[in-house]
Amino acid sequence: MATDHTKNNHNEDYEIDTLTNDRLIKDHEYDGIRELDNDLPPWWKWLFYLCIAFAIVYMIRLWVFHSDDLIQNREYELAMASAAAAQPEKNNAAFEVRILTDPASLAAGKETWTKICSVCHLMDGGGLVGPNMTDNYWIHGNTVQDLYNTVTNGVIEKGMIPYKDQLSEQARLDVISYILVDLQGTTPAIPKAPQGTEY
Repeated sequence: MATDHTKNNHNEDYEIDTLTNDRLIKDHEYDGIRELDNDLPPWWKWLFYLCIAFAIVYMIRLWVFHSDDLIQNREYELAMASAAAAQPEKNNAAFEVRILTDPASLAAGKETWTKICSVCHLMDGGGLVGPNMTDNYWIHGNTVQDLYNTVTNGVIEKGMIPYKDQLSEQARLDVISYILVDLQGTTPAIPKAPQGTEY
């Protein structure tokens, strides 16, 4: 009888939905919504248990064994070391900035000029947004080193960006050599008015 009494008391806490056979908790109705007391699906329970187990293992590795691969600083150091190892070795020899006259360098310089420089200086060097590169007037000097510095560091106030991160040292020297050897002294179709100092 005691068992039946307990069972009856337990059943008094619920109502059975006649349509779905779901157990409804009594006195748990808000805004017309009845609260269910159905068991959670097994897959949800196992997923929850696995999350707890993973968290315990993770905490033990991190705080008890101080596993390096779980510490963010260590991960950052490993990533930076890996990136540094992937970089090509730099040549420690000083890079000589001088005019190049060999056909291969001039051809490479012309290719860079066509792809990048001609947008502002035109294909024939007559100047558009940028100055005329064929006359004897120079805004920032006319030596190889002057031009190399200008291409490397840019002239932000004039709208020219630095190319030290876009072009290699060799590519910068090639295009400067092309300017001084092949463009300098030519006659463009519509030359821009002289700018700077005459050299």
